[in-house]
Amino acid sequence: QVQLVESGGGFVQAGGSLRLSCAASGGCFSMYAVGWFRQGPGREREFVAGVKWSGSGAVYSDSVKGRFTISRDNAAATAYLQLNSLKPEDTAVYYCAAGSLSGGEFRGDYWGQGTQVSVSS
Repeated sequence: QVQLVESGGGFVQAGGSLRLSCAASGGCFSMYAVGWFRQGPGREREFVAGVKWSGSGAVYSDSVKGRFTISRDNAAATAYLQLNSLKPEDTAVYYCAAGSLSGGEFRGDYWGQGTQVSVSS
């Protein structure tokens, strides 16, 4: 059983940056791929980025490609999502998940509670 806790969300103006963290405990974090998802107001949850257990093979949704960067530090049992050039449409609750990543498809087995990102125009 892996517990995940996100942090780093907040309010930022368009064009700004944030760095989200996802701290894992209670299991073997390094065995799992990590994914980030988000759910904006009135929207369904969508995949944002994912990375394999080794830190390689990162994949991104088209809406964030070139602006967001996913990374992980297995020694610290923590994953990160660097958000740059933020837009108002990036406003959402961001969730991290631990699971599997294959063929560009991520399946989450464990989920965090989310952290709010709000971008003003």
